[in-house]
Amino acid sequence: MSDLPPTIAWHDGVIRIIDQRSLPNSLEFLDCSSVEELCHAIATLAVRGAPALGAAGAFGVALAAQIDGDPRAVRGEAGRIVNTRPTAVNLRWGVERALKAFEYGAADSCLATAVQICIDDVAANRSIGRYGADLIPVRAGGAQVLTHCNAGHLATVGFGTALGVVRVAHERGNVANVWIDETRPLLQGARLTAWECGQLGIPATVIVDSAAGVLMSAGKVDAVVVGADRIAANGDVANKIGTFSIAVLAHYHQIPFLVAAPVSTVDAATRTGADIEIEDRDETELAEFNGRQIVGAGVSLHNPAFDVTPAELITAIVTDLGAVTPQRLYEILI
Repeated sequence: MSDLPPTIAWHDGVIRIIDQRSLPNSLEFLDCSSVEELCHAIATLAVRGAPALGAAGAFGVALAAQIDGDPRAVRGEAGRIVNTRPTAVNLRWGVERALKAFEYGAADSCLATAVQICIDDVAANRSIGRYGADLIPVRAGGAQVLTHCNAGHLATVGFGTALGVVRVAHERGNVANVWIDETRPLLQGARLTAWECGQLGIPATVIVDSAAGVLMSAGKVDAVVVGADRIAANGDVANKIGTFSIAVLAHYHQIPFLVAAPVSTVDAATRTGADIEIEDRDETELAEFNGRQIVGAGVSLHNPAFDVTPAELITAIVTDLGAVTPQRLYEILI
């Protein structure tokens, strides 16, 4: 099984990211030499995924510190980065860690912290993969696993959270097929997760989002594994829009529903999912496809990027410190 280049890294004084907008047609890199360029990359989903955004936030502060060491200016740029996408808590987490390092140790300490966040993320994801793979039902010939959106290598610095679980299970010989929801409207499943599985040699099949229920009813799904953009203190989970519907279907069919995310995605300050701010994205993402208008005039459009899955629908939350039920999430927060 081959590996992929880091999703985000510091390279000769700039932030180098895999430009996810160009996939699956080509693997291209984008160099951000200013905070403005980084914020645009985040807003347009050139870089996305909660753990990757945590690293992006930290590198953004480091870049600001390198360009202008004035603490007031760096704090202003830090706030600008945080406000780019409100739902994923890792973005704020990465910014705050790097900002604290800057305030206590100047620009070099800030950059060292950002680099360490990247190193720690890959290690955390590998741990998540091991803990999560233990929860995939063992089947003769391998299990069939369904995933939504992209919570793989591209959503992290490397290896992946939900897809990291799949990777380890596949290495153990316990994955027959991965069902990949296309994930409307921006097709992160069809474009990104499918590409990753192809690169890694993991057998996979892309489906329309609405096919998940019929596959479950036919006994063709043994487990569901998704990522998370924010986990509230009570175990409610914000993730890509459509996750809640899949959780309801899995609960009805008594299929394990696993959420894979590092501890940094747990926001102890957010009491429940009702307190999570949900990002609304541009309506043109729904109205257009490949530059062509697909929705007629005269109707309204609603395009939330995320939804919240209640804790009672989740079998386990798999973190780098272990897997727990949502009701026992407090054990890893102590």
